[in-house]
Amino acid sequence: MKLKSKVLIIAGSDSSGGAGIQADIKTVTALGSYAMTAVTAVTAQDTKGVKKITPIPTNNLQKQIIMILDDIGANAVKIGMLHNASIIKCVYKVLKKYKLNNIVLDPVMIAKGGAKLINNSSIRHLKKLLLPLCNLVTPNIPEAEVLTGYSISNKEDMIKAAEKILNMGAKNVLLKGGHLKNKMIFDILATKKRIKIFSKKKIRTKNTHGTGCTLSSALATCLSQNKNIVKSCKISLKYVNSAIVSAPSYGKGFGPLNHLVSLNLRKTNV
Repeated sequence: MKLKSKVLIIAGSDSSGGAGIQADIKTVTALGSYAMTAVTAVTAQDTKGVKKITPIPTNNLQKQIIMILDDIGANAVKIGMLHNASIIKCVYKVLKKYKLNNIVLDPVMIAKGGAKLINNSSIRHLKKLLLPLCNLVTPNIPEAEVLTGYSISNKEDMIKAAEKILNMGAKNVLLKGGHLKNKMIFDILATKKRIKIFSKKKIRTKNTHGTGCTLSSALATCLSQNKNIVKSCKISLKYVNSAIVSAPSYGKGFGPLNHLVSLNLRKTNV
């Protein structure tokens, strides 16, 4: 299969392989593009939780990004865990210089097991610097509550929060609704022109480790392949849903997805 595009992943490493750059690389590759990485932090974790986070020095991170962009280039960028304000400012400074399109921000703040992945002082920098820089922001409900200060308990609250994040400078927002305790999941796409709601039946499973990482990487991949924002969301949400359904049930906690599911999904048309 011929590679369709190039995607730069700026995120943390997950030693268990279910989330972080490991999930990102698998997703980008499975969907037909070339994955490159700039590692922001190294975590020691398993399916039950995160035990240690070691940030990468910013001079090292900056060099990783510059060398990739100067040599290979990128059709899209996925940003995941940034962990502290110094790393956020470093990523912002480099990406602003290169004036890249198709930047997808997954504002990673809390791991599936509950561990905080970003310190409180960093949230202000993320909102001020990165939200306006990105083409698409993909918060889940707890992350959207942190970004907006709103309490979100239903679909109407989700729309209100997504619109608030747009007003904070984001160009497009996909607010993920999986944390609501409903039989259906509603994901809200908010753009400057419209609100679109994607709905699906909730899957009862613990195999959800890395769903946010996987979705944002799928979105970056689709955008890098010149798909529009709505089609990118449709394909990416379907991919993640299928990866959950076919998950291998590894580990004793929140298990990883099956990122290879796309190889068996000819209808995905990525």
